[in-house]
Parts: sequence; structure tokens; C-alpha cells
Amino acid sequence: MATLQNRSWPAPAKLNLLLRIVGRRTDGYHLLQTLFQFVDIADQLSFNLRADGVIKRVSRLAGVPEDQDLVVRAARLLQRLTGTALGVEIRLEKRLPMGGGLGGGSSDAATTLVALNRLWDIGLSEDQLAGLGLELGADLPVFIRGYAAWAEGVGETLTPVDLPEPWYLILVPPCHVSTAEIFSDPKLERDSPPITLNDFLSGCVDNSCLPVVCEHYPEVAAALEWLNQHAQARLTGTGGCLFAAFESEASARQVLKQVPEQYQGLVGRGMNRSLLFSNP
Repeated sequence: MATLQNRSWPAPAKLNLLLRIVGRRTDGYHLLQTLFQFVDIADQLSFNLRADGVIKRVSRLAGVPEDQDLVVRAARLLQRLTGTALGVEIRLEKRLPMGGGLGGGSSDAATTLVALNRLWDIGLSEDQLAGLGLELGADLPVFIRGYAAWAEGVGETLTPVDLPEPWYLILVPPCHVSTAEIFSDPKLERDSPPITLNDFLSGCVDNSCLPVVCEHYPEVAAALEWLNQHAQARLTGTGGCLFAAFESEASARQVLKQVPEQYQGLVGRGMNRSLLFSNP
């Protein structure tokens, strides 16, 4: 246990390679089709076990009170539902931009569930962990299972896929997109016809949220226009991060050198197996 406790646990970014809204449930949740792939850029977490049952975050996260942090909520949920007497101090090194559509908060919480399941020696199955994760957010299961996946429903019905693993340039505009604001906009297209994975492989890579995001956030629209000059730019999730695929790291970094100073740029390799599981 000491070896596991002393290691750093990655919480990798994800990209939505497409995102289509194909309907809406009676409870208001949107029905989606999306395709998740991981990127080898990650937050890092470490866990120091406690015998007194106390769960606390020992690193600061600007704008996120401890009780609202998904990482703390995940740990407390796991503790409560399994009855373990152990606690933990959680340290988070944040590398992924918040509110950018890269899944950082969900990935952090998923890594917490996976790590504490082992560190607390609980022994829950992957399916059980994914079920817990779904209580915290629709995209936690994909991080818990750790495979690139075609997702439907509200994002929880996952089919593992084997995709090309290009290099991605990710562009971070200087704004924080509100997912709730985008999904509540009456202009959002909610009846896109369903497609198949083969349609994606044939070039269908649209994002139903893109027009509304660009209307609400001109910073995203401007970043999209700039990136489109160098490669096909796409929005991940509700954004605001944009990304483009390149055949090599060198070509991605060549464009990175040209990124205007108002944007943050990141380069990472697409991965079909999450960093959390590729180096156990």
C-alpha cells in the first residue's frame, strides 16, 4: 500500500471528437452522441491516508470551495457507501484549464475513485465504480473505464473504440464557458439525426453546441477562426477549448509557436487507453 500511496496518479484530459444532441428526456437531460478520446496531458493527484476517517483537500483550487470540489465529493461518496473507516488528504496539481471542455474536474474525481478503491483496499469492480461516478457526473464513467469510447444516452452508454492516435494542438481562449448556459439556450439544436461511428470515420465531426458557444463567447469564435487557418478546428464538449489534429508532434508544435499571446496552447498525443491505466 505504501508504494501505491506514494505514487502520483494522473487525471488525463479528454476530447469530444464530435458532439451531437439527438433529443431530450422528460427530465430535461439531453440525449447525446459523442466520441471520447484521451490526451496525454493530465492533472496529478496524490493521496495521504488517514486512520481517523477525515477527508480533506490540502491544495488550493481557486474558485472551488472544498465541499464543492468533485474530488472531495468523490472520496466522501466512496467512503459513505462502503463504510470504510479510513480517511485521506488529497493533493491536486492542476495542469488542465478549468471550464474548457477537457473534463479536468470529472477526470480528477474519477482518478480519486480509482485510486482510493485500491488505497483503501475496498475492491469494488469497474462497473461498481462507474455507477458511483455516474452519481457525480455523466462523463465520469469514461474516465473510470479508461478506454476511448463512443457514448450515447446522457453520455453514460459507452462502447470502446480503437481510433487513430494523432497529435493534438489544443487552444484555450481567455474565457470560461458555462455548460448550463449553453444547454439552456433555446437556440441550441436538440434534434440532430443520429449517426454511426462509420459516419464519424467518414468525416462527420460536428458539434451541436458550437454555434451557440460562438454566439455567447466571441473569444471562442475568434480562436476558432485562427485555428481553422492551420487545420480543421473543433470544439470539445461545450468548450471553450478548441483542438485540431496533426500527423506528428513536430507539425503540431510548429503551429503552437504561432499561437497568439491571448491564447494558451497545449500539445498532446491522442490516446485510446487512459494514462491512469497505461502505466499502472
